[in-house]
Amino acid sequence: MSVIEDLVANAERYAEDYEYEGLKSEPRLRLAIVACMDARFDVWRVLGLEYGDAHVIRNAGGVVTADTRRSLAISQRVLDTTDIMIIHHTDCGSTKITEDAFRESVYQDTGIRPEWAAEAFPKDVDADVVQSIARVRADELIPHRERVHGFVWEVETGRLRRVAARRSGPDAV
Repeated sequence: MSVIEDLVANAERYAEDYEYEGLKSEPRLRLAIVACMDARFDVWRVLGLEYGDAHVIRNAGGVVTADTRRSLAISQRVLDTTDIMIIHHTDCGSTKITEDAFRESVYQDTGIRPEWAAEAFPKDVDADVVQSIARVRADELIPHRERVHGFVWEVETGRLRRVAARRSGPDAV
């Protein structure tokens, strides 16, 4: 049996006890989380979340891209979230590539250069969290963009630590 067939069988077993009644698409904690797709990071377990607590948006590096901002705008404008957590992590694969090398590799393999950026970032994960926070705060389509919080999950220790955002202007902190 293939991995896919195993997962389909798991889904069938899940459906046997599934109850739709009372489920809402609006997350109970009014929270959206942007995190890396790394399989080592179990967002639900690390944060102690339960089914229905939060929207979780995952991508390579957990970076805030145009599509991430689209999802956050929908999450806040349609599904009533107000707070945003951005969580990157140490030992991230996105720190091990460079934009140019990645694009060239894809081109060599396929003859096509991606129309999107890989969003690779240097080893300073904190700086990339700060950049992601800035991207959210700059997006006027996200209503509660001032309620964004940045973190780094340390793969080596399992600990989550806060990253202070840099602010400018009269309300700078």
